[in-house]
Amino acid sequence: MRFQVPQFIEVEDKIFGPLTFKQFIYVAGGVGICVLLFTFLPKFIAFFISIPIFALSASLAFFKVNDKPFINVVEAFLKYTLTNKLYLWRKEDKQVIKSSVGKAPIQQVYVPRLSDSKLKELTWSLDIKENQNPVTQNDEDNI
Repeated sequence: MRFQVPQFIEVEDKIFGPLTFKQFIYVAGGVGICVLLFTFLPKFIAFFISIPIFALSASLAFFKVNDKPFINVVEAFLKYTLTNKLYLWRKEDKQVIKSSVGKAPIQQVYVPRLSDSKLKELTWSLDIKENQNPVTQNDEDNI
């Protein structure tokens, strides 16, 4: 039996002429907001307000950063800006060992322990599907 395999599944369909549905929505939304601005505001003020709006809608529709849509960049920017950030600073004592070959000192690399608490050990054991209860573990061995 032969089956037809879909190809070019990453390419969006062009629905409105040369525009995809998303591009059409971005452009139509930007033009619609600009028309509303020109309708309700004086032309001079509406012109200066509509330029950034039209530029944003055009960049959302057509501009790509690293072959990804511009909306992904805007989303990442908003997520980074609006979420809480936790900055930790811990002073570490680094041991410096002098190299016998050269004059440059060799710094030892700090390797953290595998688990610092029982909670981390429990999550590690759950990740590797290890059972912590010895009673049920013996029962499973007998099966």
